[in-house]
Amino acid sequence: MPQRKGLENHTVGSGFILLGFAELSSLQGMCFTVFLVIYLVVLTGNSMIALITVVDSSLHSPMYFFLRNLSVLEICYTSVTLPKMLMGFLLADGRISFLGCAAQLYFLVSLGSIECLLLTAMAYDRCIAICDPLHYTLIMSRGLCIRLVVGLWLVVIPVQVGQTYQVFTLPFCASHDLHHFFCDVPPLLELACADTFWNQLVLHTIILVFAILPFSLIVISYIKIIRAILKIPSVLGRHKAFATCSSHLGTVTLFYGSATVIYLKQRSRDSGDTDKYLALFYTIVTPMVNPVIYSLRNTEVRIALKRLLWTK
Repeated sequence: MPQRKGLENHTVGSGFILLGFAELSSLQGMCFTVFLVIYLVVLTGNSMIALITVVDSSLHSPMYFFLRNLSVLEICYTSVTLPKMLMGFLLADGRISFLGCAAQLYFLVSLGSIECLLLTAMAYDRCIAICDPLHYTLIMSRGLCIRLVVGLWLVVIPVQVGQTYQVFTLPFCASHDLHHFFCDVPPLLELACADTFWNQLVLHTIILVFAILPFSLIVISYIKIIRAILKIPSVLGRHKAFATCSSHLGTVTLFYGSATVIYLKQRSRDSGDTDKYLALFYTIVTPMVNPVIYSLRNTEVRIALKRLLWTK
């Protein structure tokens, strides 16, 4: 017991060091500028999407209700990692406290899990809209949409509190260098001086429940959507139906593609650099391009943006 206590005190006192992109040390200034611009684009783009879905009455539908929640989620998700990364570039200091690392991990995995479930809800919404349009307004009522979003938070929060607690009650070794630009479960487990079997089991169970299962439901929804679209007689009708799904499909591909590779592939000592560059896609690139995807591929959003920007 005394040895375990000492290890925990050592961990709390020293915290961790986010090595981030240490190999780019000669480009710190340029990296800071690039990621600052990206962060501003994320904040501006997603705030604009959230704003127009509130103020424009033509966008008061379930699809845009979920899009508004996704945009707010992207702002929060990016704000968990990017400000700390920017400070690291600016001050050339990657230190993060034990509690700061725990908080960052908790919010990152919670918001990531909620995004997986929210993307699933959006796929279900599109499936009902295309496969059962006559009953769409009856099924996708405002009450159901609110209950779905609230339910996502209520399901995810306690689960991720448990995972975060489990990770940070592990004893950590003398080296607290995290080969990443944020605190994540896999690199933290690599630093643990204890058997992490149960942690790995919990991690993969959570991935199964909050990532693989939702993705399977998204695939099933799109199989139904494609079948329904192929039954539409006119080419214009098929194109219009698919256009309402293309933005969501692009977001799903970007988010799930990189995240799946990181969390499901076999880790090795040399995988750290690959993982952190792949992590850029689902933590930074996806939130940055989402507003672009939805504004370029969605006529209603483009029209609403023009009305908002041109109204005095």
